[in-house]
Amino acid sequence: MSKNIKKIGVLTSGGDSPGMNAAIRSVVRTCAYHNIECIGIYRGYQGMIEGDFKEMGPRSVNNIVNKGGTILKSARSLEFKTPEGRKKAHENLVNAGIDALVVIGGDGTFTGAELFNNEFGYPVMGIPGTIDNDIYGTSHTLGYDTALNTVVECIDKIRDTASSHNRLFFVEVMGRDAGHIALNAGIGAGAEEILIPEEDLGLERLLESLQKSKASGKSSSIVVVSEGDKIGKNVFELKEYVEEHMPEYDVRVSVLGHMQRGGSPSCFDRVLASRLGVKAVESILEGKSNYMVGLIQDKVALTPLEQAIKGSSKIDEELLRVSDIMTT
Repeated sequence: MSKNIKKIGVLTSGGDSPGMNAAIRSVVRTCAYHNIECIGIYRGYQGMIEGDFKEMGPRSVNNIVNKGGTILKSARSLEFKTPEGRKKAHENLVNAGIDALVVIGGDGTFTGAELFNNEFGYPVMGIPGTIDNDIYGTSHTLGYDTALNTVVECIDKIRDTASSHNRLFFVEVMGRDAGHIALNAGIGAGAEEILIPEEDLGLERLLESLQKSKASGKSSSIVVVSEGDKIGKNVFELKEYVEEHMPEYDVRVSVLGHMQRGGSPSCFDRVLASRLGVKAVESILEGKSNYMVGLIQDKVALTPLEQAIKGSSKIDEELLRVSDIMTT
């Protein structure tokens, strides 16, 4: 154990995701287990700049493992992107006696942490929290599993209406740069077509697929669209295109939006958050820094922050094939 680490700060930054509270709880209680003080930093890097700190103990994280969102709040900080802002944040940490940081978030959060480490040699450890699952170095990010369950539940309900009225529904899900949610939820919900940024289906092929489904006897269809899909400018343009070429379909659009981020985390996300929180704190105490803790082949492992930021998560080729077969 590193003798220099006596107090660890924890913050959440960027978009919230289910499981962040469970990760906070894990960090706090692991610190207590090792007789290390833990300080909660409110509103991410902005709170670090403003010195918005609060001591946290095992009882201060009671009954949060099941809650969505983040009790530490989250905010995007333009000031932290400036050398002056980071200098002020560092001074606040030093004055508060905080020796290391655990940051919970995505790419932007990790970019800030790596820069902070490079400038001040300050120990940092990252925990991936984003429903998009688009972080390199982990098979699952916090909130991804919960978001999948939420999306599948929504699509199941939409299908009831689609089949009752012979409608075609375009269901847009989150995933600006990655199609993990769309692909997995689409397969899980039995979608007739899945549109993701990694695979450019094209408008003509989409139309052919829908016409094939229609000819096979399907009276309703669900098309799951990742928000980053490049076929049309947006999901409403897709709707207009299909309406023009397949007037027999009554076409509707459902944008699930931020409901995908909310809700009580799944058991998987709660357990993952607990595992990653323990590993993050204990890695710092072992003298490690500038890493992200993640899940690789069901084992908790460390990935350098630089790789986590610059690397890209790959879409599962097997799932693409499964999707093609299931939409037959």
